[in-house]
Amino acid sequence: MSASTTPSSRPAVTEREAREVAEAAREQHWRKPSFAKELFLGRFRLDLIHPHPLPDDEVAQRGEEFLAKLRDFVETKVDGALIEREARIPDEVIDGLKELGAFGMKIDTKYGGLGLGQVYYNKALTLAGSASPAIGVLLSAHQSIGVPQPLKLFGTQEQRERFLPRCARTDISAFLLTEPDVGSDPARLATTAMPDGDDYVLDGVKLWTTNGVVADLLVVMARVPKSEGHRGGITAFVVETNAPGVTVENRNAFMGLRGIENGVTRFHQVRVPAANRVGEEGQGLKIALTTLNTGRLSLPASCVAAGKWCLKIAREWSAAREQWGKPVADHEAVGSKISFIAATTFALEAVTDLASQMADEDRNDIRIEGALAKLYASEMAWTMADELVQIRGGRGFETADSLRARGERGVPAEQLLRDLRINRIFEGSTEIMHLLIAREAVDAHLSVAGDLIDPEKSLGDKAKAGANAGVFYAKWLPKLVAGPGQLPASYSEFKHEVDLSGHLRYVERTARKLARSTFYAMSRWQGRMESKQGFLGRIVDIGAELFAMSASCVRAELLRGQGDHGREAYQLADVFCRQARIRIEELFTRLWTNTDDLDRKVVKGVLSGTYEWLEQGIVDPSGEGPWIADATPGPSRKENVHRPIR
Repeated sequence: MSASTTPSSRPAVTEREAREVAEAAREQHWRKPSFAKELFLGRFRLDLIHPHPLPDDEVAQRGEEFLAKLRDFVETKVDGALIEREARIPDEVIDGLKELGAFGMKIDTKYGGLGLGQVYYNKALTLAGSASPAIGVLLSAHQSIGVPQPLKLFGTQEQRERFLPRCARTDISAFLLTEPDVGSDPARLATTAMPDGDDYVLDGVKLWTTNGVVADLLVVMARVPKSEGHRGGITAFVVETNAPGVTVENRNAFMGLRGIENGVTRFHQVRVPAANRVGEEGQGLKIALTTLNTGRLSLPASCVAAGKWCLKIAREWSAAREQWGKPVADHEAVGSKISFIAATTFALEAVTDLASQMADEDRNDIRIEGALAKLYASEMAWTMADELVQIRGGRGFETADSLRARGERGVPAEQLLRDLRINRIFEGSTEIMHLLIAREAVDAHLSVAGDLIDPEKSLGDKAKAGANAGVFYAKWLPKLVAGPGQLPASYSEFKHEVDLSGHLRYVERTARKLARSTFYAMSRWQGRMESKQGFLGRIVDIGAELFAMSASCVRAELLRGQGDHGREAYQLADVFCRQARIRIEELFTRLWTNTDDLDRKVVKGVLSGTYEWLEQGIVDPSGEGPWIADATPGPSRKENVHRPIR
């Protein structure tokens, strides 16, 4: 095929074809145990997370030594307010992070990295992100989803030796999947990679390329056409940003994270050696999803940082500010918010550390745990930041610069709210995470009964599936009737001055109830289950709360055993679990009592114009232009704003 050939239009993809592409990309088998998968099946496998796993002494020592150096650097060299005002991380700060080795935290020492592992990598992101969230994003986009992680998992030895030393010390990397008209539906990916001799020729446009403005190396997902000798499909490539035909056309600006280097990148006839292909043709989405299994854990780290800071400011401000003769913290309306922030911060750190250590040990399949951590942390951190703004009152809405200008402490509460908002969208929006986790949660059911609800399967296939399903459910359903959660003495090792054993019994009972609810819904809706996104989202949210409760109790017991604030940890875990139980019961009620059907009718009316009269009486301040920018392949007509940092 000629290298000059370009697609005339974006691939036309049906809903079924899009699902098939996504299904083909996910890991099909469960080769290792999964705590969260078992939880959704009604089996509370506490043995998979308790006793709490810990890094070995050598790893911990190396990690603590780096954290001490990083803390000194961010305290003395990083001015978060300056980054916010100028919407840019100073080059000297980035250079300093390179010299410190911060860009090689997750890269093996044999390639010049620090080899920290996920636990201490996340602790470092928490620390760096507290100084400036933009720095946390810079480091995590480079290592969590940029060149290092895909090469670690799927790269050849030659690729690792070529690129990882650069990523560890000098080069910044980025990950390019999203396009102007392609978000979470990669089946419609339009960027192409045409085979041409020993090269591929890339054409297309990528949007929201975090780190892309300053990156030296890119991981690019592009579609290879199927042809003789080429299986084709979405494929991953390592691309040099200074290659001819690569143009960074725009540096995007956002409501928060103003210091991030996020842009639009165009590829026009960019020649990429076949040696730079990561994995096989058609493996690109699998590489992306596998990378994100652990890559998503960087977002909970930033959320932990946010929670810790919210707690600090809430404590200090609420003790100093008086209303009606006493500190505002002593008023129940404010105190309940502070309690929520404290308990939730404890839980988020518990979830993040547990999932991270499980990733380091590699004994468990953590695809659901990683996704739950990202989903839960991003939602709860946003709520904590919102509560902090409320506690601060008018000062919470006022910018830090304005506060300083009139002589008060410059507390950037409103900035935190803006910075955190993207976490509910980054690396899989909350809505997409609900669907992704739900798919994994019902995998056991689809494995045995999927053919029964597939309209394209033959009667013979359905009969076989029915027999298999009968055997599976005959064994599984009776186990959902009773369990350790009904025995008063269960989990007694969690019973001390504060008793957490009752919360673990609740988790066990509720996991079985959750599994029964899922089975009932599948029996009721069958093939229509996938369209019940409201129901699936609530099922996932219940599972997330149960996972957080489990992690909190296990962490509290770990700290008690270590003599490290154990009593206080038990108190925080107890309060968190009680708060979570209230949320869980509400979610169970909303499984069956909701407005989902009515909402669908209203949506149809909105889209058909039935309620257009409701929009009268305003002016629309939006500017002119298309909803989605033109991404037709071709040469760039804009100035290259790529800004390599050397």
